Amino acid sequence: MDLRLPFDKDGCKIAGIIAVIAICLGNIGTNMGWLGFLMTIGCLAFFRDPERVHPSKDSIAVSPADGIVLKISECPAPDELKLPGTWQKISIFMSVFNVHVNRSPVTGIVEKIFYIPGKFFNVTLDKASDYNERRATYMRLSDGTRIIFVQIAGLLARRIRCDITEGQTLEIGQRVGIIRFGSRVDVYLPNSAKILVEEGQITVAGETIIADLKRKEVEDDRKQTREEEL
Repeated sequence: MDLRLPFDKDGCKIAGIIAVIAICLGNIGTNMGWLGFLMTIGCLAFFRDPERVHPSKDSIAVSPADGIVLKISECPAPDELKLPGTWQKISIFMSVFNVHVNRSPVTGIVEKIFYIPGKFFNVTLDKASDYNERRATYMRLSDGTRIIFVQIAGLLARRIRCDITEGQTLEIGQRVGIIRFGSRVDVYLPNSAKILVEEGQITVAGETIIADLKRKEVEDDRKQTREEEL
């Protein structure tokens, strides 16, 4: 039987410390005790980590984060990876009210992980992708498709915890780490992928399908076949 608590491990530790402080404050005054109690509840709420049921469909990518699709654009891959060409980028913004545990968007092997120290600009700004503290993960799927997801620290976020290692095989929807407080995750997908979300759409980590990695390629093949038949 799985008795796992629906909270991230860091949250349990921090909430435990706050709870002890709350008990001490309660001995000083009732109001102080209630304040500590509310802080404990607030901490657990922020570090909540509910179970998710990921889609079983092949050749898809799911959202790595709870939040809202901030922007969809075409741009080069992060400089650290030194990859040619352009990619489709989906930027997902997480407010302080969202679940902040991040999940793998695909099933595949972690080929590279880069940590880049930087600034803490507001993550709604485009420059956050280039200047903020971040961690980029480069993954390869079984069919050779590559994707990238980047955890970006924000104005309030000051720590990105990574729970995966290079060479590790991840399952779609598997937990990969957490960014504390408001932050952002960018997903870089190949141009052959069909984007299935829109700007302003709410996403659920591990469950919301953000792209079909083969659909555009199939559609192009079908279009070419029809043209040849005509």
